[in-house]
Amino acid sequence: MLTKDQAGDVFDRITRLSTADEVEVLFSGGRFALTRFANNTIHQNVAEENSAVSVRTVFGGRTARASTNKFDDESLRQVVQASESLAKVQHPDPDLLPMPDSLEATGKAGRNSGPALSRYFEQTAGITPQQRAAGVKQIVGVAEEHKLTTAGVFSSADSFEGIFNSRGLSNWHTQTLAEISITMLAEDSSGWQKANSPDITNLDPLALAETAAKKAVDSARPRQIPAGNYTVILEPAAVLDIVGFMFWDYAGMAILDQRSFLTGRIGAKLFGDNITIWDDVAHPLQTGCPFDGEGVQRQRVGLVENGVIKRVVYARATAERMKRSEHRDQAGPIEATGHGFALPNEMGEMPLNIVFAPAGDPPTGDPTTVEQMISSTERGVLVTRLWYIREVDPYDKMLTGMTRDGTFLVENGRVQCGVRNFRFNESLINMLSNVEAMSAPVRSCGEESFDMVVPAMKVKGFHFTEVTKF
Repeated sequence: MLTKDQAGDVFDRITRLSTADEVEVLFSGGRFALTRFANNTIHQNVAEENSAVSVRTVFGGRTARASTNKFDDESLRQVVQASESLAKVQHPDPDLLPMPDSLEATGKAGRNSGPALSRYFEQTAGITPQQRAAGVKQIVGVAEEHKLTTAGVFSSADSFEGIFNSRGLSNWHTQTLAEISITMLAEDSSGWQKANSPDITNLDPLALAETAAKKAVDSARPRQIPAGNYTVILEPAAVLDIVGFMFWDYAGMAILDQRSFLTGRIGAKLFGDNITIWDDVAHPLQTGCPFDGEGVQRQRVGLVENGVIKRVVYARATAERMKRSEHRDQAGPIEATGHGFALPNEMGEMPLNIVFAPAGDPPTGDPTTVEQMISSTERGVLVTRLWYIREVDPYDKMLTGMTRDGTFLVENGRVQCGVRNFRFNESLINMLSNVEAMSAPVRSCGEESFDMVVPAMKVKGFHFTEVTKF
């Protein structure tokens, strides 16, 4: 796998080939392997290794980039020529800033941050096909024990991201990640579990399989109950997939474009007292690169505090634009926070390391387990996960979607039976204003959004609009 020293040599070769005012090179790649199974047998094992460079050049306010995964002299010459040719025919961008140097890129995040967390684990990087197959064998064993059919994936990866520019900036990040996703299928029911971690020792395929199988078995012969407003208990994956639809709006560019549901609402109380949300790349349960697409260190940013919208994140250019904008007095604190995408782009920035504060920090009541949520519920619905989520109203953040892979009726403090899945129509503003209880936040992954640190939630008045046929 490419090292930082090797990348530095490639960067030097690229700069010698370029005539641009400024040069930036993004490095990315690594090794990825996956074992896929279905119908209780492995049917695919794949592995790939790749390294790529993306070269951005600047001529008098004009910028463009070109990419290659070949590092020989001729390929580098061609990619530099392609980037420069594209840059020279662009219109000048009045908002384009000089590339950051290492001092600007470190900024407040560097002054206030502690030691960097290691997210590279040799035992994850060294996972073999035989080890993944052994994990799948455990999963299939659980399926066969319960007379179920299973399908899913077990993947492992070690990767790198880096950025060098002609103003002396050089940042590098390596990370490993292992992931297991399991679906258990019965005749008229299903169960699901998914987990990932940089450290393979945090994953237990047998435990995940047992949980997925139990959901499939316990939801068999599902009853049909009428649609309507219910108290719901959303497991962390369900919370992640629905709340993920609002974080594109926590961006300065979205405020400038007037497409954010936070427009005119920064500083206002929008959610319940028990909702506090950070973006924190250094959180021990988070993953990802500690710098953004320009190499600026990511800051820990408080997005919501006790239900009050505190601020949004900014790329460097977006912050400068906002300072000159008519919206600046309603935009909260305005400064580059290290959340920008690689330039050029149209989206600006986004928080990608979401962490929900645990109950009690700040004081919002003690964490509650899912079992305690169930025992305190007179009548409600337990939801494993959501899917096929789409936005209906962007300003009210009204979403529609469906439950799947383990939906249960809760009555008199107990799970009674599986129920047929529902379609929902629900506003995130309403949902996060009606959270009655939360578990301790955990690292969670789903299918509709990016990984986050989120709790399970008990929400009153969640609106199901119709019942499905399955």
